[in-house]
Amino acid sequence: MSNNWNKGVTLALEAPGKFTTISNLQQASWALIEDWPIDDGEALNRALLVIEAAMKGKKTPEQARFAFIAAAHEAQIEIKD
Repeated sequence: MSNNWNKGVTLALEAPGKFTTISNLQQASWALIEDWPIDDGEALNRALLVIEAAMKGKKTPEQARFAFIAAAHEAQIEIKD
């Protein structure tokens, strides 16, 4: 099973208007743990759990991608389509 997403998620993690693209489970996990602007949140916690499950093959990378996007919305991070 590939850890890459079908479509990357481009979001402003470091500063407004400064975009980076997250395209796989490892990058998403790292972003949530190291770069996320909030330390706690329901969607954040769910995203971490879903990404971990996807790394173990128990969830799909796309389920992890959707959970990651939900966490970004919760943290009010700008996402570029």
